[in-house]
Amino acid sequence: IPGGGITTLEYDPGTGLIEKKNEMLVPYGGPCHISISADSDFLFVASYSGGSIAVVKLDENGIPERISDTIQYVTNIPAVSHPHMIAQDPAGKHVYLTDLGLDRVMIYDLDKNMGKLIEIPSGTISLPEGSGPRHFVFNSNGSKMYLINELGSTVMVFNVDENGILHLAQTLPTVREGFQGNNSCAEIMIGEKGRFLYGSNRGENSIVVFKIGEDGLLSLSGHSSCGGDWPRNFVIDPSGKYLLSGNQRSDRISFFKINPGTGLPEGPVSNAILKAPAYLEFWK
Repeated sequence: IPGGGITTLEYDPGTGLIEKKNEMLVPYGGPCHISISADSDFLFVASYSGGSIAVVKLDENGIPERISDTIQYVTNIPAVSHPHMIAQDPAGKHVYLTDLGLDRVMIYDLDKNMGKLIEIPSGTISLPEGSGPRHFVFNSNGSKMYLINELGSTVMVFNVDENGILHLAQTLPTVREGFQGNNSCAEIMIGEKGRFLYGSNRGENSIVVFKIGEDGLLSLSGHSSCGGDWPRNFVIDPSGKYLLSGNQRSDRISFFKINPGTGLPEGPVSNAILKAPAYLEFWK
């Protein structure tokens, strides 16, 4: 869609066919991330190039009906906003946004009657300059947020209080000690049993693995090759036994078996050729 927008597709598991249901323009568009609210009533959209976010009301079939809210942030050089991810916590209490351009995480309440976002008190969490917050993931009960910083090549652990406010508890590098090259982090994910945290390094071309302690804090388990060049995205299969790395610049998806003791991906055991893979997801 010119200017950026949302396209809705319906998958028929019986025939394997995909049908386009509708498409919708997004104001100040340039979407790079979408997520669905915990109650499946709304879609959240982050537009990196447009410096904006949007909320979209969904009908009972999950089809976008209308845009209920849109917010555009600072777009004046040098202070340019680049929203990179927007999603709710597991319980759907709050909406969290990473702004890579302005080194911050913003926290909102969602007015479900109006479909509007309302910034909560103390809802802007400033990060060190040059961090470049990209993606995040919560533990199962929402008490910890794990954030990967694209530009700073770090993972941050935050405690989440009863009001949804984030409190920094730990910061760890994602690259090997002594690494001297350029690196940009990309994806972050928790393993199937919640024991390990994974992150991808574009430049070092590795998958970093941290062990998650009982207190939610991290300790390094190790690094594995991503099997190619520029791991823009990766995914763990529903069984938790395999990791697939989308290596964008080497045009391949590399398949790894996960060591259950260390959490480290081992392999690759196979590869699939695909032009510039950017996002991987299993059908649920």
